[in-house]
Amino acid sequence: MLAVRSRKPVGYDDVPTLPLYRSAPALDVRLEDFELFAIDRLRVLKGISDGLSRGKKHDEMEKLINDLWKANMRHPQASEAINKDIISHFVLRLVYCRTDELRKWFLSMETALFRHRFRNERPEAQRSLMAEFGLAYKKVDSSELESVMDKLAQVARSTSQSIPTVDAIFYKVTFEEVPELVASRRVFISKGNAYIAMSQVVSLVATHFRSHLSKALILTNRKWTSTIVEQEKNRLTPIVEALSTSYLGPDYSQPKEFAEISLRDIDDIAKSSFPMCMRHLFEKLREDHHLKHGGRMQLGLFLKGVGLKLDDALAFWKAEFSRKVGAERFDKEYAYSIRHNYGREGKRTDYTPYSCQKIISSTPGVGDHHGCPYRHFSEENLTAALSRMGVNSRALSDVMNKVRNKHYQLACTLTFEAVHGTSCEAGINHPNQYFSDSQIIMKSKNQSTAKETQMEIESS
Repeated sequence: MLAVRSRKPVGYDDVPTLPLYRSAPALDVRLEDFELFAIDRLRVLKGISDGLSRGKKHDEMEKLINDLWKANMRHPQASEAINKDIISHFVLRLVYCRTDELRKWFLSMETALFRHRFRNERPEAQRSLMAEFGLAYKKVDSSELESVMDKLAQVARSTSQSIPTVDAIFYKVTFEEVPELVASRRVFISKGNAYIAMSQVVSLVATHFRSHLSKALILTNRKWTSTIVEQEKNRLTPIVEALSTSYLGPDYSQPKEFAEISLRDIDDIAKSSFPMCMRHLFEKLREDHHLKHGGRMQLGLFLKGVGLKLDDALAFWKAEFSRKVGAERFDKEYAYSIRHNYGREGKRTDYTPYSCQKIISSTPGVGDHHGCPYRHFSEENLTAALSRMGVNSRALSDVMNKVRNKHYQLACTLTFEAVHGTSCEAGINHPNQYFSDSQIIMKSKNQSTAKETQMEIESS
C-alpha cells in the first residue's frame, strides 16, 4: 500500500496535521483497510452525532471528540495515522454522497470534527490552513484596532468572551463569510465588515470547509451513479451501500448477562424490559395471534437474543399462531422459519437480532407492526404508547421533541431513562441492549428490595 507522507516535519510547528481533503490521494488501498478505516471514522462521527443530539455543552463535546479520535483514529506511525485519516474520509464520502439526507448528516458531522481539530492546531498552523483555503486576510493594523477597541470589548462582555488586548490579532472580513458569528452576535460589524479575533477564525475556516465539502459530495455522487456503482458492483459497491446503515456495536447473537428466559416469565419481562418496538410486537401477537413476516423476524430474533431457546420459541409461537391458523398449518408453514433463524435449517446461518438502525430504516406496510414506533407511529399513537409504559408528562414532552427532530434512538434513550429512573449515557443503539441494561437495573432493584425486607424481618 502506498503511503501519504506526514505533512509535519520535526521542528515545524507552523505545518498543520489537519488535512483539508481537497483531492483524493492516488493510493492502493487494501479492501480490508477500505472498510475498517471507514468503520473507525464512522464510530467517531456517530459519537459526535449522539453527543450533539443529547445537548452536550461545548467543553463536554470537546472532550468527547478528543476521546473518540484517540480511541478510533490514532496509529503509532504518524504517516499511517494520516493515511487512515485521509482514506477514511474519502471512503465515507462515497458512502454518504448518495442521498440528500446522507449528505446533510455527513456534512454536519465532518464540519463539527473539523472545528474541533482546527481549534487544537497551533496559531501558526491555523494561519497555514487559512492560506491553503486562499483566505489571505490581512491583520487589522494597530491604529484601526485601537479605534474600535471599545466596540470589540463591548461585544466581548455581552457574550461572555475574553476582553481583547491591544496586542490581540483581529481580521476584517465581509459579514457574509461568518454567518454563525453574526447570528449569535459574537462579532462587531462596521460598514459591512466583521472584526473576528484569532480565536474566532475557526468559524470562518469551517464555513469554507463546509462549502467545499458540500460541492465535493455532489460531484462524488455524480461520479458514483454514472461510473463507480456499476464498475465496482462486485467489490466496493456492496461495502459502500452497507456502511451507511451499519451497526457498530455487539451483535447480541448470544445472550450474555442472562442465559435464558422462560415462557412462564415472558409476559412480565416484556412489560418491564422490552423496548417499545418489541413490546408493541409482543402485545400485537398476544392480541391477534399472528404477525406478518417482518414482525416475526424482528420479534423472533430479538427473543432469540435475549435467551429464548429454540424449543421454547417453537412452543411460544405455536401457542399463539395455533389459535388463528391451527397447529397443523403452523407446523407446515411457520415452524421452518423459526428453526432457520436459530441456524437449524438451510445454510445453518446463526442470524443476529436487528439493530436500531436496521429497524428504523425498515418500511412497514399496511397490517405490519414491525419497525420503529418513534419513526413509524402517528404522534397520537406514540403518545398513548409512551403513557402505557409509564412515561410521565414532562419526559413525554422531551421524547416527542426528539421524535419531531428525527432523533429516534435518542427518543428511545429518554424513554428508557424515564421508565427506569436512571441515566443511560451510552444511549440506546440496539433493542437487545435496552433489554440487557433494563434487566441489570431490575435485578439490582430486586436485590435491594430483598435485602431491605430481610433487614426488616431481622429487626422485628
